[in-house]
Amino acid sequence: MFARPGLPRFDYVRATSPEEAVRLLEEYGGEARLLMGGTDLLPGLRDDLFQPQLVIDVKPIPSLRQIVFDPDEGLLVGAAVTMNEIERHPDIREHYPLLSQAAGAVASYQIRNRATIGGNLCNASPCADTAPAVLVLEGELDLCGPEGTRRVPASAFFVGPGRTALQPTELLTAIRFPGPRARTAARYLKLGRCKSGDLSLVGVAVEGQANGPADGYSFRIGLGSVAPVPLRALEAEAILAAAEPGEEAFVRAADQAKAVANPITDVRGTAGYQQAMVRTLTLRALRDVWNQLRSGSRG
Repeated sequence: MFARPGLPRFDYVRATSPEEAVRLLEEYGGEARLLMGGTDLLPGLRDDLFQPQLVIDVKPIPSLRQIVFDPDEGLLVGAAVTMNEIERHPDIREHYPLLSQAAGAVASYQIRNRATIGGNLCNASPCADTAPAVLVLEGELDLCGPEGTRRVPASAFFVGPGRTALQPTELLTAIRFPGPRARTAARYLKLGRCKSGDLSLVGVAVEGQANGPADGYSFRIGLGSVAPVPLRALEAEAILAAAEPGEEAFVRAADQAKAVANPITDVRGTAGYQQAMVRTLTLRALRDVWNQLRSGSRG
């Protein structure tokens, strides 16, 4: 079946503030769509999945385009910041390498020049590359609505495939991350049908921290594309918290990560294959992070 030529007719507005975008969402109800990078919206318009009366372009809003880092306060990333901007930003690369790696794994270089972190998260695809990293880094999302701005932890943001905690009249404006943890290392590993440019079949995000002689090491694990929503492998993390780091503990944690995965069989791969690859990639990422921690590198 050939793609439908052209786009449906709609009105277009460039919003100048989050409040203006919210007002238009209230006015048009379900007949309005937000435009950030457009990498999901435009194909949906082309294929008749969306037929809005109004498209609201929020990418020019200055507050949605900023990256602000403070060693004590943490990191703020505007929702309309592109993947390439995140991947290349020196503060993110140094202090939040997991987020930089995940952003750099999205699609192709050309698409990353348009694709935004806000769009990647709000699209709520289980295979969104940045979602496991945002979960592991314990990000919080600022949602602007008619009553002001509320803050939602990433762990409560994803509620199902294509569904989030966003209300119809709300706009994601920024993602906030706590101050960077000392002595950490990270790795994001992605499996697709080809080396680059493909949707994720399995995504595994791992961050480890050296807590000191008394407290040992801790690990966080995020999984993508293997359940209805991106998730933290908390049971696997608990195994690592109770054991000395090493191959035996890593194998047990990888087995537990595989057990919590609940993928479906589709045209891109079978559920059994994806579960097996959760184990493989988790084990590989844990080994890599452990080697970084012992050598003092950060990914």
